[in-house]
Amino acid sequence: MSSSTSPEYAGDLGIAQAWDLLEREPQAQLVDVRTVAEWNFVGLPELSSLDRRAHCIEWQSFPTMQPNTNFAADAAETLQTAGAGHQTPILFLCRSGARSRAAAMAMTRAGFEKAFNIAGGFEGDLNGEGHRGATNGWKAAGLPWRQT
Repeated sequence: MSSSTSPEYAGDLGIAQAWDLLEREPQAQLVDVRTVAEWNFVGLPELSSLDRRAHCIEWQSFPTMQPNTNFAADAAETLQTAGAGHQTPILFLCRSGARSRAAAMAMTRAGFEKAFNIAGGFEGDLNGEGHRGATNGWKAAGLPWRQT
């Protein structure tokens, strides 16, 4: 399932793999670790067709980008409230895959054994014109999303 694995976390999933896992596993959860500003201005994954929603928990806080020292505790509480346990697949998403990888590693250390990073993230890599959202990532794949 994962395109790369590490003892530090369950591995990286491509966008199509992530959506497939969310569709197949009704208990699987998506945690968006971007900032409040990104959620508000760039958009959010829309999971209503799967009878779920993305959990928004900042890995770093805008505008200072200071690490959220309560991330693991906040995420664990949110996930447990959603019915997720330590064996539930948890998918982490950020802009392009770096913060979400760190979050997956942190949650693995917190005992969540199926913490995956979504490689490519919500917006993906920069294209030739220096723009995100067209080359790879959630939006470029045409997966459901919304803006607030």
